[in-house]
Amino acid sequence: MTLEDAGGGAVQAVAVYDGRLLLVERQDGWGLPSGAPEPAETPEATAARLVYELTGYLVDGSQPLRSPAATGTGTDAPPAVVCQLLSEDPSDGARLTPEQIRWVPFAEAADVDAGLPQVVRDYLEGHTPV
Repeated sequence: MTLEDAGGGAVQAVAVYDGRLLLVERQDGWGLPSGAPEPAETPEATAARLVYELTGYLVDGSQPLRSPAATGTGTDAPPAVVCQLLSEDPSDGARLTPEQIRWVPFAEAADVDAGLPQVVRDYLEGHTPV
């Protein structure tokens, strides 16, 4: 599995916890954990696996995000899946070091050059703690 930009068949994991968004360091800066699904793997399972393999955090892949434009287009795989954090401490064996992982407050996530898709920006805006 490689850390890749979302595109093609890639799934992006929108891991959230306590008003913060998980970002990982990529070659082109910070972004969402993303990668390709394994054969017969659902987008939700892909997102949870990616977060665990890259960061060691255990998450659920609970909520596919679909852009309004994608509704009714026959697109099977959502571009992003919201994942809730299940373990506050990462397991050993993560591919990325702690320096390559950031938890960013929702309110600041749009300011980080993370190339967040609009559907993710909309989700974060609607879920930003007051």
